[in-house]
Amino acid sequence: MITGLVASHGVKLRRFLLLRVRNSADVPDILQEVYLRMLRVPNVESIRSPEAYLFTVAQHVVQQHSLRQSAAPPSVELSEMLNSARAVPDVDPVLDLDAQQCLEQLQAELDRLSPKLRATFLLHRRDGLSLEQIAERLGTSLPMVKKNLMQALVQLRQRLERG
Repeated sequence: MITGLVASHGVKLRRFLLLRVRNSADVPDILQEVYLRMLRVPNVESIRSPEAYLFTVAQHVVQQHSLRQSAAPPSVELSEMLNSARAVPDVDPVLDLDAQQCLEQLQAELDRLSPKLRATFLLHRRDGLSLEQIAERLGTSLPMVKKNLMQALVQLRQRLERG
C-alpha cells in the first residue's frame, strides 16, 4: 500500500515539499522521513484517505523541520560574507578595508584562544551546533561546554574591546 502511494503521489508530494521548504536540498531527507513514518503506521488499511493522510504526515514533518532550522543559528563563514560584499561594485573602499581589518583582528583573537575554547566557540557560533551536540562531539560534559563557551566569549570581548 505504501509503495503504491509513493508510486502514485511521489511527484506531487515532492512538489508539495518544494513549495514549503526554504532549502530544496532538504527535500530528499524530508521525503524519506515521510515515507519512514508511513511505514511505521500499524494498520495502513484502516486509513480512509491514504492520500490525505500522506500529505498530513508530510505537513507535520515540514513543520518539525522548520522548527529545527529556526532553532539553529545559520552557519556563515566570515570570509564568505566579506567576499560577497566585495562582489558588489559600489562598495565603499574605506568600509571594505575596515571590515577586512576587523576580520583579521577577530581571527587573530580566535587564534589566541586555547584549543578547547576555540573549538567550543567555533562549533557553537560558526557551525551552529547546540551545547549538547558540542559536548558529544568533544567528548566532554555539558557543564564544561557551557564553561568553555562563556570563557571564550569573555576573553574575546575583553581582547576585542582593548584592541
